Parts: sequence; structure tokens; C-alpha cells
Amino acid sequence: MSCGRPHELDCSEALDRLYEFLDGEVNGDAHRKIAQHLAECAACLREFDVEQVIKKLVARSACESAPAQLRVKLSATFASLRVNPPSRDA
Repeated sequence: MSCGRPHELDCSEALDRLYEFLDGEVNGDAHRKIAQHLAECAACLREFDVEQVIKKLVARSACESAPAQLRVKLSATFASLRVNPPSRDA
């Protein structure tokens, strides 16, 4: 995904590191670059907001860890949605 505007950190890298950013696993310069990118890029900020809401809903409703097979399947599904986002015309 790319919004077509130049950024210090490109859209695909910002989105690839989004879960790490949400989980507080990104520090220093990488954290600054992702935060700056989200402040500049409306498309990535929308993706961040969606992922943040999903994470909060899952955390609130989960009473135990998901099986490894389910986590792998969900990760693959989310990754494919980032690569091939659904059309807004549908």
C-alpha cells in the first residue's frame, strides 16, 4: 500500500510494523518514524485505527490465548487484506 506521497518511512514498512507499534515493541528512532508517518498519512492512520479497535475488542473478549493454528490463519488473513484491501465501491 502506498498513498503516493513521499515519507521518511514508506507506507508498506509503516504498516508492516504496525502491530509492533501497537504493542509498544518499537523504540527510539523506529517509533518516531512510525508515529510521524501516521501523523502525515491519512490512509495509514485509518489502518492504524482499525487495527487498534480490533486489538482492543479481542483483548476485551478473549478469556484465553487463541490456538496457534488460529493465530497463523488470522495473521495471514490480515496480511492479505493489507496487500489487497477490499474495494470501497463494493
